[in-house]
Amino acid sequence: MQSAAAIGLVRPCAARPILKNPSPAGARLPAARLSAAAPRAGLVAAAGPGRIGLVPASPEQKRSDRLVAAAVASGKAEEAGEEGGAALAKTLVREAVSQCFKCERNQDRPLGALRIAYSQGSLQRHGSKNLLTPAAAAVSVEQIEVSTYLPKGDMWSVHKFGGTCMGTPQRIQNVADVVLGDSSERKLIIVSAMSKVTDMMYSLVHKAQSRDDSYTEALDKVFEKHMSAAKDLLDGEDLARFLSQLHSDISNLRAMLRAIYIAGHATESFSEFVVGHGELWSSQMLCYAIQKSGASCSWMDTREVLVVKPSGPDMVDPEYVESEKRLQKWFSRQPAEIIVATGFIASTPENIPTTLKRDGSDFSAAIIGSLVRAHQVTIWTDVDGVFSADPRKVSEAVILSTLSYQEAWEMSYFGANVLHPRTIIPVMKDNIPIVIRNMFNLSAPGTVICKLPANEDADLDACVKSFATIDKLALVNVEGTGMAGVPGTANAIFSAVKDVGANVIMISQASSEHSICFAVPEKEVAAVSGALHARFREALAAGRLSKVEVIQGCSILAAVGLRMASTPGVSAILFDALAKANINVRAIAQGCSEYNITVVLKQEDCVRALKAAHSRFFLSKTTLAVGIIGPGLIGATLLNQLREQVAVLKENMNIDVRVIGITGASRMLLSDTGVDLTSWKENLQQETKPADLANFVRHLSENHVFPNKVLVDCTADANVASHYYDWLKKGIHVITPNKKANSGPLDQYLELRTLQRASYTHYFYEATVGAGLPIISTLRGLLETGDQILHIEGIFSGTLSYIFNNFEGTRSFSDVVSEAKEAGYTEPDPRDDLSGTDVARKVIILARESGLRLELSDIPVESLVPEALKSCSLPDEFMEKLPSFDQDWARQRHDAEAAGEVLRYVGVVDVRNKKGRVQLKRYKRDHPFAQLSGSDNIIAFTTSRYKEEQPLIVRGPGAGAEVTAGGVFCDILRLASYLGAPS
Repeated sequence: MQSAAAIGLVRPCAARPILKNPSPAGARLPAARLSAAAPRAGLVAAAGPGRIGLVPASPEQKRSDRLVAAAVASGKAEEAGEEGGAALAKTLVREAVSQCFKCERNQDRPLGALRIAYSQGSLQRHGSKNLLTPAAAAVSVEQIEVSTYLPKGDMWSVHKFGGTCMGTPQRIQNVADVVLGDSSERKLIIVSAMSKVTDMMYSLVHKAQSRDDSYTEALDKVFEKHMSAAKDLLDGEDLARFLSQLHSDISNLRAMLRAIYIAGHATESFSEFVVGHGELWSSQMLCYAIQKSGASCSWMDTREVLVVKPSGPDMVDPEYVESEKRLQKWFSRQPAEIIVATGFIASTPENIPTTLKRDGSDFSAAIIGSLVRAHQVTIWTDVDGVFSADPRKVSEAVILSTLSYQEAWEMSYFGANVLHPRTIIPVMKDNIPIVIRNMFNLSAPGTVICKLPANEDADLDACVKSFATIDKLALVNVEGTGMAGVPGTANAIFSAVKDVGANVIMISQASSEHSICFAVPEKEVAAVSGALHARFREALAAGRLSKVEVIQGCSILAAVGLRMASTPGVSAILFDALAKANINVRAIAQGCSEYNITVVLKQEDCVRALKAAHSRFFLSKTTLAVGIIGPGLIGATLLNQLREQVAVLKENMNIDVRVIGITGASRMLLSDTGVDLTSWKENLQQETKPADLANFVRHLSENHVFPNKVLVDCTADANVASHYYDWLKKGIHVITPNKKANSGPLDQYLELRTLQRASYTHYFYEATVGAGLPIISTLRGLLETGDQILHIEGIFSGTLSYIFNNFEGTRSFSDVVSEAKEAGYTEPDPRDDLSGTDVARKVIILARESGLRLELSDIPVESLVPEALKSCSLPDEFMEKLPSFDQDWARQRHDAEAAGEVLRYVGVVDVRNKKGRVQLKRYKRDHPFAQLSGSDNIIAFTTSRYKEEQPLIVRGPGAGAEVTAGGVFCDILRLASYLGAPS
C-alpha cells in the first residue's frame, strides 16, 4: 500500500482540531493505515506540526477520497492480475461513480418554477461483504406530485440539435427561436454538447490517466468556455443558478480526474461519467434561454430516464420497457409542454451513468421519439440534407429529397454522413419519419427518411439513390482447393477473425467455394492474418489451403438504392462506368435484398471511381479533365471554342469540360480544378512554370478530382505522338489532329490500336483527315456495318485544293501559291504542302483504317516541288525561284483544258490491289472533283454497296483552324457520350 502522502490523502489542516492518537505510549498509527481506513470511516488523514491524525472529512472530501480509493484499487488489481481484487475494485468504482451521480442529483438544480431537491445520501458499510453501498436517497418535490399520464402520438415533435448548432451563445439562442417557432403541441428537444466539448472531455480523461498535469488547465478551459457562453446568453437569477451548478460540477470533475491521475487508470464508468457533462451544461443553458420567453419548459437529465445495456464493443441496446416506465414517472412530476433533454448520456439497469457512444445524441432522439410515438424526429445539423455522395469528393453531389429507412441504413453503414445505423432502428419500427435539416439554412427543406412512397417510379434516376465509400481497408483472401465442399471452413475462418475482435466490412465468395475474401480495416489486418495462419497452419502445410493473402490499400465503393432490386441493368451500368474510367474491381458483393452493390478497389482509384459512378447515373455532369498540348493556331482556336460553349454544354448536355492544363513549347499553365478560359492566353504568358511534358501528364494523371481525363495534342510533333501508347496505358484518353502517330511505323500503329481496342481508354483522331469532315467516322461506319471498301479517292489537302481551284485562265502557278501563302492556307514553307507528304500521311491513315498494312514508304508520291528547288535553304528563296517554272505549269493546264479537263492533286487508296498513291490527276469538268471551290476537300468511297458510278461522297471545308478545331471539339463530345453523357 502506498503512503497517504503518496496518494494525496494527507492534507495539512491546522485550522481544524486534531484527534489525539489513542495508541499507548505515544505510538502513532502509520500513515498508510490511516489512508486506508480514512475513507471508510468518513475521516480524512491530516498532518499537523510533527504529528499525523484524523479529522472529520467534508462531503466533498469524502467523495474525492472514495474516488481515489476506487481508482487506485482498480488500477492495482488489474496490474496484479488479481481476479478477486479486480472484482472488488470494480464494485468500488461503480459505487463511487453511482454516489457521484447521486450527489449531482441531490444538488438543487432549479430551472424556472420547478425545483427538485434530494436528501443527502450516504455510503453505508455492508456487514458481510466488506463493501461500500449507497444508502437510499429520499426524494422530496416542492410541487405537489400528481400522477400525470404521459400523452403519446402526433402531438409530439422531437428535435435534436448537434454540437455545431449549439456551438456559441448566439447559436443556442437561435436554437431556442427555432424551438419556439415549432407549432407542435408538445416538443421534446435533445441537444449535444457545445461544439468540440465532447472531444475536450475525452482529452481530460486521457491526460489524467496518462498522468499529464495539464488536465487541470484543460478543465479550466472547459469551465471558462461554458462560463463565458452563459454570461453572454443568460442574466440575473438564471445566470447565477447555472454558474453555481457549473462550479459544483467542475469541483466534482476535478476530484474525479484527480483520482484517475493518481491511479493512472480510468475505467469505462469513470470516463463516461466525465464525458457526459457537456450535454448537461448545454441543455441547461438552452432550457434557461427558452424559459426567458415565458414558455413552459422543463429540463431532463436523460440518465434518469433512458436505460441501456451493453451489447458489444462501443454498443448499447435500449431497454424500452424500463425507459418508458421511467419517462412516465419523470413526466408525472414535470408535465411541461417543452422538454429540453440531454443527448448522448443514459444509465445502466444498475443506475450507473453511461453513454450511447459516438453519435449518441441522434440515438437519444430516436429512442425518445419512439417512446412518445412522435409524429416526426428532426435532426438539425450544418448541411442541407443527405447528399447523393460525399460533397467533399463529388462537388456535383445533390441533396436527396427522400430516402427509405433501408437506404439510409445502408448508406450510413458504408460511411455516408447520414445517421448511425442504430439511430434508424427505434423510429423505423413505429414508422416515424426522420428529417435532416440545416440549422444555418432554414429555407432548405432537407431530406426526409421514411417508409418508401409507393408511387415512386423505378427509373434509373430513382433506383440508385447514393454512393458511399469506406477507405483504409485491406482485403484478406483465403484460397485453396481443399475448401470446396468442406463444411465448416467459413465458420473456422470467421471464428478466428472474431477471436481477434476484427470488424468484417464485406464478404465475397465464389460459387466454386475455392476461395473466400473479406475486407477488414487496415489497422486490424495484421492480427487477422496472424490468427488465420495460426488456425490453418496444418492445412497450409498439407496444401489443402494454398494461401492466406493480404491486399493492402483498398477501398469500398457502394451503390445504394431500394429500387435496384426491381430495375434490370443497374450492375451493368455501374461496372461499365468503372471500366470506362479504367478502374479495376478486386471483389464484388451483393446481398439478395439488392439494396446495395459493393465493390472493392484500390484506394488510389476510389475518388475517381466514385465520380465516374456518380456521373454515370446522371446524379452529376459527365466531367472531362482536359489537357491541351500546343496552344498554337489550332489549339488556341479550340480553347476559344470551349470558352464559348462550356456553359451551354453544362446546361443542355450535362457535360462539364474542365481544361486543367495548357502547355506550349516554353511554359505551361496548370490548375487542379480548371483554367479560367476567359484569360487563358494572358495567364499562360505570365506563367513562369517551364514546359515539361512529363510533369504536365503527371499533373493530369494524378488529379483525383475528376474521373475522366483526356489529352488533346494539337501539335504536329512526332515526339509528342510517340507518347500516346503510354498515356492510353495510364487510362488517359487521347484526342488529336496530329497525323504522326497513325502514319508512323506500322508496328507502333498496330500496338497503339491493339491497346486501344483492348481497353476502355479511347483514342479519337477524326481531324487527322479532312479537318472537321466526318471522314474517319464514315469509313468506320461502313466497315462496322459489314460493307466492303473497294476504293477511296479524294482531294485531301485544303491548301492544294485552293491552289488548283484558283489555277485558272491566265494566272500563273507562282502567283496562286503566293496568294495561298499570304492567306494562311499553306505552311510557313509552302514546300511542306507541295511535296505531297501531308496527303500521303492521310492516304496511309485511310489505308490502315481499311485494313491494309502499309508503311508510308509504300506510297508513291508525285511531288509538286521542282527538283531544282528542293535544295533551297529558305522559304523566301523558294518563292523567288518558283516563277521560273510557271511555263511548265501553264503547259499542263493548257493540255488539260484542251481536253475539257481540270488538274487536281489527289490521294488514292486501292483496297482491291492493296496499294496507295498520291498524284496530280486530270478530271472531266462534270466530275464532282472539278466542282470544288475555295479550300474544300472531297472524298469518294467506292464500296460493295456504293458502286463506282455512284460512290458515297463527303465534301466540305478541309482546311483552316476553325474547322480543324471544330473536328477536335466533336471528338471531345464523342468521348463524353461514350463516358455516359446523354445523347
